[in-house]
Amino acid sequence: MNLKLRELKKRLTEISDLKAALAVLSWDQMTLMPPGGAEARGRQIAVLNRLSHEKLIDSELGKLLDELRPLLTELPPESEEAALIRVAARDYEQAVKVPPSFTSEFSEHTSKIYTAWVKARTERDFKPVEPLLEKTLELSRRLANFFPGYQHIADPLIDQLDEGMTVAIIRPLFGKLREELIPLVKAITSRPAPDDFCLRGQFSEAKQLEFGLEVAKSLGFDFTRGRQDQSPHPFTTSFGIGDVRITTRVRTDFLGEALFSTIHEAGHALYEQGINPDFDGTPLADGASMSLHESQSRLWENLVGRSRNFWEHFFPKLQRFFPDQLGAVSLDAFYRAINKVEPSLIRTDADEVTYNLHVMLRFDLEIEMLEGKLAVKDLSEAWNERYRQDLGLLPPDDGLGVLQDVHWYSGTIGGYFQSYTLGNILSAQIFEAALRANSGIPVEIKAGNFQSLHQWLKRNIYRFGRQYPAVEIIKSATGRELEIEPYVRYLKTKYRELYSL
Repeated sequence: MNLKLRELKKRLTEISDLKAALAVLSWDQMTLMPPGGAEARGRQIAVLNRLSHEKLIDSELGKLLDELRPLLTELPPESEEAALIRVAARDYEQAVKVPPSFTSEFSEHTSKIYTAWVKARTERDFKPVEPLLEKTLELSRRLANFFPGYQHIADPLIDQLDEGMTVAIIRPLFGKLREELIPLVKAITSRPAPDDFCLRGQFSEAKQLEFGLEVAKSLGFDFTRGRQDQSPHPFTTSFGIGDVRITTRVRTDFLGEALFSTIHEAGHALYEQGINPDFDGTPLADGASMSLHESQSRLWENLVGRSRNFWEHFFPKLQRFFPDQLGAVSLDAFYRAINKVEPSLIRTDADEVTYNLHVMLRFDLEIEMLEGKLAVKDLSEAWNERYRQDLGLLPPDDGLGVLQDVHWYSGTIGGYFQSYTLGNILSAQIFEAALRANSGIPVEIKAGNFQSLHQWLKRNIYRFGRQYPAVEIIKSATGRELEIEPYVRYLKTKYRELYSL
């Protein structure tokens, strides 16, 4: 590695370490920090954000990247060095357009609104957080406008997490998927609903957490390089490839909450832990896109964790954890219960078939806010109306309505929600490719062996980190570009059988 490349890696490692320290503070804020620390934490996070941003937009780094760009014609395109120059140049070009003062202002505001959201959600009242969300909307528009030349104001926000994706691509894709989902939902809900009584009752918090940790370990989560805690909204964060942390949320009256949150976040963590260790401390040590990241949490949570094969192995173990509640329940009854299709108010609790309707609703609302067609003061009412129209339900309060998701209260309005549905679509496409490579994976899952699937994902998805754009990784792994057909095929096959359609 030549001297200029060494200097680039050194500078990028310093930025990465600052971001890791920032992630530690954010993790603590969302898990263990007492409420009284909110104001000081906001300042601390703002300072670290400003420092990392200043380092990223340093003119000396820009000059170094200009000097290194000619190497891209000499280095093998697949090399770590070429990828480091490409990715660092993209990050620099994006960051240099955003003033450090804005980054600091946005970070301090985010810390303030997150703390207010936690309180408002507990009190189930949107009004106290409404003016803060108006500020978030203003900041989101200002951020988008640092990237002129877009076709839609949401495009720069989307591009930050899903490079190359735009509103013009997503809207028709979502429209096509909606056309497939609506008839399927109607057909399923016309059939007798399975009883999910076995998931409701009283389930020890400690035992739920213990079982979830056992499952995560079986899937391949390395607890020597990670841990699980609790938070109001489950999330995954990484301080480095050797320290990847997940959180879950426990309800003692509903067994599915902590269990599937743990599997979901473990899917994110498996991706982070599977990145090439040589990339640690560089911008390559991250997921290629948010959608690709989400595909892994949904693959493990749904295509694996809600499959009958998975529970052939784990249900007897779960019965031993909760013999009074589940001892007399059959595997078939439990399998039908965890896959019950029923319109609901909570996105994170939604079944696979209706889940994307929740995401599309949020995507539409944030687009309307960014376009100026929907005012924040009208958001709660608009949210409730969309739920009435799309799912036939009316939230009884803001806690079960507009306050239920953390995203608008911990980041921008716009740029994130599309990743969930794109991730769902990709999860089936990637899983199909894994089965084509190894048709024995379902039998191994039935025996509680996830190594072949995990290793295939590491070889074809995880290890690359950001070495290649997501579109290239997807095409290389599956042989195709993003398409909805495998996902639609998966849903129709599974639920037609479950509901005898």
